[in-house]
This record gives sequence, C-alpha cells and structure tokens, in this order.
Amino acid sequence: MPEHEPQVHGHCDAPFTAVRTAFEENFRDRGELGAAVAVTVHGRAVVDLWGGWADAGRTRAWERDTLVNVWSTTKGPVALCAHILADRGLLDLDAPVAAYWPEFAAAGKDKVLVRHLLSHRAGLSGLREPHSLEQLYDWEFTVGRLAATEPWWEPGTRSGYHAMTYGFLVGEVVRRVSGLLPGAFLEREVTGPLGIDFTVGLPEKEAGRVAELVHPPAASSSEQAAIFSQLKPEALASLANPLVGAAEANTPAWRAAELPAVNGHGTARAVATLYGIFAGRGAHDGHRVLSPEAAERVREGQGRCRDLVLGAGFEQETEIGLGLWLSGPNGSYGPNPRAFGHDGFGGSCGLADPEAGVALGYVMNRMGPHIADDPRKMALIDALYSVL
Repeated sequence: MPEHEPQVHGHCDAPFTAVRTAFEENFRDRGELGAAVAVTVHGRAVVDLWGGWADAGRTRAWERDTLVNVWSTTKGPVALCAHILADRGLLDLDAPVAAYWPEFAAAGKDKVLVRHLLSHRAGLSGLREPHSLEQLYDWEFTVGRLAATEPWWEPGTRSGYHAMTYGFLVGEVVRRVSGLLPGAFLEREVTGPLGIDFTVGLPEKEAGRVAELVHPPAASSSEQAAIFSQLKPEALASLANPLVGAAEANTPAWRAAELPAVNGHGTARAVATLYGIFAGRGAHDGHRVLSPEAAERVREGQGRCRDLVLGAGFEQETEIGLGLWLSGPNGSYGPNPRAFGHDGFGGSCGLADPEAGVALGYVMNRMGPHIADDPRKMALIDALYSVL
C-alpha cells in the first residue's frame, strides 16, 4: 500500500486474499479510519487483520487488541445468553414474559411472550415519556418504566426494531432467571471460559485499549428535521429517546453502564468467535455452549415484514429470528438466505453461516450513516463469499 495509507497488519490465509484486498480498499476508497476484520471457517481463524488509527487525531495506531464499542452487534451475544437458559430448561421462549417478570404484565402486556422480546415484536421499541441518558444508565429505573408502559402496537404481529430497549427487555429476563445481569452472565458462561475479549460495557482497567468512536458528518438542522418528521412515534421512541451517538459512547459514564443492546466492547476476533458459536451449531473449539437444536432455533424466522421502526429509511422487508436478523433475499449476511447476524450502528457486524461453517466479525471506529449493510461491511462479505 502507498506510504500515506494506513498499514494493514495481521494474517490472512492465501485462499482468502480477496478479504484482505477488500479491507485495504475500505481504507483507500471508503473512508475507513481504524478497523479490524476476522473470519473463521469451521472454527479455524483464516483472517485476522487490523489497521488504521484508534483516534480521530490519528495519534494512536489500531493495534491487535484494540477494543471498540460495537453498538448493536452486542445484541447477538445477549441473545446467546437467553438461548443458553432456554437450552437448560430454565427459560421457555413460548412463555409469557410475566411468568419470569411479574411486573411486566401491566398495561396489557400479560400475553407478551419471551420470543416477542427476542424478535423485536413486543411493541416496546421505546418509552413513551422522555428518557434521559442518566435514566438510561439506571437499570432498575429503566426496566421499571418498561414494565409499566403500554406497547406501541399489538405484540407479536409485526417487528419494529427495539434499538435500545432490546437489551433491557431480554436482559431483565436473563437477570430474573439467572440472578445475573447479561454482561456478568455472558462472562461467566461464555467469554470467561472461552477467553473471548468481549464485555458488555468497558471495565475501567481496559480504558487504554479502547478506540475513539467518530461520528459521521452531521446532517444540517433542516436535514435532521426532515428525517425526524418522517418517523412515526414508535420509531422516534426507538431511535431518539434518548438520542445517542459517538460523543456519548466515548464517555466513561456510557462505558460503565450496563446497556446490553448497544455497548458491547470487543475486537473483531472476539465478535467472530461469539458469532462462530452459532456458525458452529452451538460449539466452539470443542466446548459446547448450545445444543445443536438450540443453536438452530436462534434463526427460527418470525415472519418477513417492513420493519415498523426502520421503514422510513430501510424500504425492503426483513425477517428477524429469535435474536438475530436473517440474510434472506436481501443478502445482508451473504448469499445463503439462512445465514444470519447483526449489524451495529455505524457499520460493525457479526455474521454466522452454519451451512458454510463461516463466521465473520468486523469492527471500526469511523461510523457510517447507513442504517444497515454499510458498504465496508458488504465489501468484506462479498469478498469472503467470492472465495468460499
């Protein structure tokens, strides 16, 4: 690469050179600042690359173990927590949420099922009353408000992206069943035993390893007003109550909070390993995390529809399984329509394709403006499948 471009480090098996090329092109042609990508095939690492800068000022290089907030890519590992409990017979995905969280039955939610939480069909895309950042950081206060509120639509009938509330809803069920918040449960059951460099929130001792998030160029006030004017109340509640971005996510308060929908921190290697559990049909490196049947259930489609929250800027129909999005005919996670994964705000991604035995993790710090399928992510996925 030319000297003025960021150097890419790490390893890439020869058959997967196309992935390295696409990663380098992300820096040259798609405005990448700092990033990493990792791919495993049948549990074996075939790509582990990183490069660029960990800060906006380009004073810190992105290193092998640089951590970054991956936003909603966190939702996959949180779904994994619920499926572990279900696999052990401790959680029934077809039971009412109120069977585990009695207060949740308020305001007509007594028939909302656990599967509705996992598939963004609970009608609780956001809170109706203004909710501040400080209140968001208060777990008890936020789950109390969610338990008391009424749904925006009839639960179970349509999906509407629960951008922030997903982590509290699924997370509180995990806590009611296991006694642990999802971050602690994930560490005890998965990331600790398997040595995966991923946490919900960021331990203070790891602050020196974290990359600075950089928000995409801000739209003008008139452009922002036009965007928000198109959003229905349930979408505004999901995406802007409270409104958060890179500035908030770079603060110690955000990193210290338990926000299981949006503040997982890890490496691309860690993301690929976590999603690789799904790709490996519940197993990783000889360690069984889920039974094959439970791993298959994660991608049990709940019905295609135009998402009630993302519809204004995401016109095509999508389908969510029990915690993750299906690739479907849109090819969001490659050409296998039954592959699945999750994107994070700004561009990050975790992908699982059990048929190919493939998992991919992509993380970055310069956030793009796309709701999903960031061009950088899609270039890497296209390159990967071109050589499989």
